[in-house]
Amino acid sequence: MTDVLGYEVADNVATVTMHRPEAMNALDLELKVALRDTLRQAADDPRVRAVVLTGAGRAFCVGQDLRQHAEKLVEDPKSCWTTVREHYNPIVLALATMPKPVIAAVNGVAAGAGAAFAFACDFRVVADTAGFNLAFSAVGLSADSGASWTLPRLVGHAKATELLMLPHTVPAAQAAELGLVTKLVPADQVLPEAQALARSLAAGPTVAYAAIKQSLVYSAAHDLEESLAFEDEMQTRAGLTEDHRGAVDAFLRKEKPSFQGR
Repeated sequence: MTDVLGYEVADNVATVTMHRPEAMNALDLELKVALRDTLRQAADDPRVRAVVLTGAGRAFCVGQDLRQHAEKLVEDPKSCWTTVREHYNPIVLALATMPKPVIAAVNGVAAGAGAAFAFACDFRVVADTAGFNLAFSAVGLSADSGASWTLPRLVGHAKATELLMLPHTVPAAQAAELGLVTKLVPADQVLPEAQALARSLAAGPTVAYAAIKQSLVYSAAHDLEESLAFEDEMQTRAGLTEDHRGAVDAFLRKEKPSFQGR
């Protein structure tokens, strides 16, 4: 890949590592482009059945690189705002709609877009020394990177309003109480625990997982009758897989099923 992003595949798990540790993985243009394109690659990679997103060094990701942003505000202010639709939105859509489970291994602070990226993942394995900060309004900005969509669904409307309008660092233990954390672990266990979860998911029914993700996203914007019809469509898709047939046969034999992701 590039110097600012790592991509490794092992045991059907892709580990995507934001790698600007000297800048706490702040999102400059190079990293944003690389992350967007690599997540799309992971979605299409036939070797990959689960994805882990993490950061190098002591931070997960502190959001937009404000030094580069400040330069653009002087040189070409209008260009600052194309990054939301060109980079942040596609990154979040790739995470949230990828037809494979995605686990955020939150090894340190996750702020701004970095926090929103973690919230767009399906699971969050979080270091007990980490924290989340929805820092957008602290620099006079609104929410982006899907925070206005994912955060209320995780913590409720009132708490999301508080976290976005009164930004502060939420320590890992408090974040777990709020429902932002799937598993809280010691800092040195974040990546191993996230990869272990990813390997478990990678050995599961990939098509069914994708259908579940699609159903959850669909139901968020549709009424019950429409959601029931979509569930019917997704259930039929999953039901026609080799994985379903094999799992039923294994159940009848009183054996553990073995899923192939198809």
